[in-house]
Amino acid sequence: MAKHDEEIMEVVMTLIMHGGDARSSALEAIAAARKNDVKRAQEKLDGAAQSIKIAHDIQTELLAKEAAGEDVNINLLLIHAGDHVMNAMTYHDLADEMLKLYQRIN
Repeated sequence: MAKHDEEIMEVVMTLIMHGGDARSSALEAIAAARKNDVKRAQEKLDGAAQSIKIAHDIQTELLAKEAAGEDVNINLLLIHAGDHVMNAMTYHDLADEMLKLYQRIN
């Protein structure tokens, strides 16, 4: 495997890891909100946001490289990793709204 391919695979795995962590944390936030554990829910949401920020920063670096004319080697795995990040962002936003609703109900 070429060095460039290894670098892209590392980026892909990092994006998937942080996207998965963020999604899991968002789901844990919803579970905590359901139990009226607002503090834990907020901690989990904050953790999800941190993971999303790391992944988003990596994506931004890739976009900047491509905009500068560098070959980024966009492939199906990189697109899949981007889907993980977008999915995590959606879960985070949903969990945030659900926390607000649970707070209102309780």
